[in-house]
Amino acid sequence: MEHDTIAAVSTPVGEGGIAVIRISGPEATDIADRIYRGKAKLKEVPSHTVHYGFIVRMDTEEKLDEVLVTVMRAPRTFTREDVVEISCHGGMISVRNVLEAVLDAGARLAEPGEFTKRAFLNGRIDLSQAEAVIDLIRAKTDRAAKIALGQQEGRLSRLIQKLRHEILETLAHLAVNVDYPEYDAEEMTARYLRDRCRSIGADIERILATARQGKIFREGISTVIIGRPNVGKSSLMNTLTQENKAIVTDIPGTTRDVIEEYVNVRGIPLRLLDTAGIRETEDVVERIGVERSKQAMEQADLVLLVLNGTEPLSEEDRRLIGLIRERTAVVIVNKTDLPQHIDLDEVRNLIGDKPLITASIKEERGIGDLEAAIERLFRTGQVEAADGTYVTNARHVHLLKKALQSVRDCISGIDAGVPLDMVEIDLKNAWQTLGEIIGDAVAEDLIDQIFSQFCLGK
Repeated sequence: MEHDTIAAVSTPVGEGGIAVIRISGPEATDIADRIYRGKAKLKEVPSHTVHYGFIVRMDTEEKLDEVLVTVMRAPRTFTREDVVEISCHGGMISVRNVLEAVLDAGARLAEPGEFTKRAFLNGRIDLSQAEAVIDLIRAKTDRAAKIALGQQEGRLSRLIQKLRHEILETLAHLAVNVDYPEYDAEEMTARYLRDRCRSIGADIERILATARQGKIFREGISTVIIGRPNVGKSSLMNTLTQENKAIVTDIPGTTRDVIEEYVNVRGIPLRLLDTAGIRETEDVVERIGVERSKQAMEQADLVLLVLNGTEPLSEEDRRLIGLIRERTAVVIVNKTDLPQHIDLDEVRNLIGDKPLITASIKEERGIGDLEAAIERLFRTGQVEAADGTYVTNARHVHLLKKALQSVRDCISGIDAGVPLDMVEIDLKNAWQTLGEIIGDAVAEDLIDQIFSQFCLGK
């Protein structure tokens, strides 16, 4: 299956200006020629050229669509195979007809992510670069897209390859001293090996230090908005998203479920959740919403607690403040455009060092202060990678931690006086584990699982 010719629609389903059907494999131009009618045979045209013509039914010569066909020959293609891309009109019927014609001409429908999988199997990209492709597609902010693009270009791969090279050099020195003592090689003392392992471990730790920021850029910060009913939670959601995602009324308990939306706050993606107002209620539906609100708050990375500035603190407000005491949170006192009756000093005493923002969400006052507070919480004190390389993938983080533990086990073995040929096993494990990140040593079923997450046609 890895050597046949595959095809799929590479553009989103629906109406659009154009749609692209991608064909990749050894028979890509032959298959396209069977259904393409233009001035020249595609098999005879130069590589990386575009040609105007029509796609027809192979058996009846009925014209299906007016197209532009791009021909790209191996190895200078994404998959390192011959690739033909047919740009047709972006309607549902025309796309379906052209794709059916391609399949009837001999291509097989591609599996999800199979084009990228072939790029990996053919050596154009390694596994970490392949995973960066899907990160680039799913990026929620410019910063996330930039990080994904850097990984796709091989920034993380180069760091991993450098680490593996250092481990390999250390293993080579160790092998010479253990297996060939008659040669006049540098003596591999326990002290030398310990120093090399500490240096390698420090390099891995530096990469792992970017993991939290990387996770934020890749997945977004799970942010839940809580508060009593009718304090302005849904208004805050609508203001941050600049859309009317949530229903806003003066009736308490309007929001009955959790509403989710992504929003970009100064380059930081927030996965924003507007919740039902948390209060005691006899309404069965609202009670379910309140329970979901509490569950969302327990799982959130950031809590935005909204209080009503026109009323004194209630027992429900104090209980909510108690719930966020051990969590990363920002407290917003809303409705400052109206007469104030809340005691801000009492609020400050209850929330401790958590940021306190006064705002009129209705008039969009204080939103800039809120965004600045969120930025400080998730940027201050965090590691900023000098070259823009962040670890964003949970699989990569797990493997880096596993490799780091092997290096630490190596150091512990040296300190305990374990023979060097036994210590060598831990160092080899670290080298092998790092290889799993870039795909040098990884099981086939894991490869299939990774590429199954891709969309069809990528």
